[in-house]
Amino acid sequence: MAQAIVVRELGGPEVLKLEGVTLSPPGPGEVQIRQAAVGLNFIDVYFRTGLYKSASGLPFVPGKEGAGVVTAVGDGVSLFSVGDRVAYASADGAYASERNVDAAQLVKVPDGISLETAAAMMLKGMTAQYLLNQTYQVGPGTTILFHAAAGGVGLIAGQWAKALGATVIGTAGSQDKIDLALAHGYDHVINYRTDNFVARVKELTDGRGVDVVYDSVGRDTYPASLDCIKPRGLWVSFGNSSGPVDAFSIGILAQKGSLFATRPTLFGYVATRPALEACANSLFDIVQSNKVRININQTYPLADAGRAHTDLETRKTSGTTLLIP
Repeated sequence: MAQAIVVRELGGPEVLKLEGVTLSPPGPGEVQIRQAAVGLNFIDVYFRTGLYKSASGLPFVPGKEGAGVVTAVGDGVSLFSVGDRVAYASADGAYASERNVDAAQLVKVPDGISLETAAAMMLKGMTAQYLLNQTYQVGPGTTILFHAAAGGVGLIAGQWAKALGATVIGTAGSQDKIDLALAHGYDHVINYRTDNFVARVKELTDGRGVDVVYDSVGRDTYPASLDCIKPRGLWVSFGNSSGPVDAFSIGILAQKGSLFATRPTLFGYVATRPALEACANSLFDIVQSNKVRININQTYPLADAGRAHTDLETRKTSGTTLLIP
């Protein structure tokens, strides 16, 4: 019998319960996989607490990201065969030892990339890919500010942005995290607990500000993030680990320098098969080039998903965390 973390009521980490589940054969268009690892992401917390609503309602299995080996295929599946190594970045129900997945959500993992590495990087790495290459095209001469520089997306984005030729500024909350970010592509990392990050950004850019701010923190960094951006620059709000940004008047963008703002999601950038494959292949290519390395900083047994969530929310983790079935 497969095992899965099942959420039967919304709440704190204690609602994450390991249960035995009966797994049916894959349906039409589905693939069944035995999972090697599952990625932990802050979006999982949003679904657990009810900030984001599960499409299936209660109960549900949380998680978006994982990797494993195909054990069965349903009718109509032609892209995958039993034995293929596969991964996904945005398929609900990842916290399980075995599961069925819509084949349209899967990509093949290239030789040379382990399943654990794939599980650690799909959602976070593809997020970094679209942020740096599509939401804003980062390149030589670009200066960026990336909040939560020592987080899973942040560590990938720092290396990738540096490989693209950017000047990379980050924020983090401890010296250990600052040191970690500096070892992953960042030119400067600001301790937001002790320093005024707006003043430091202005100092580091000779008063000009940055071209783009990537902000997954939300409430705690708004509206200060806007004061870091040069006129006609871009604010990318792609998460809310400290809580959602309250409703605001769009006029503030004019007041702060005719700024642009966007609230992207990964799904919006991989909604078609060609877009999904292009984004995933871009990630695989840069990892295999060794310009971006994926470090797995923490692992927990799947049964300890609650402890993993607690550590994530209290900022005891850094970089990438895996749950191992």
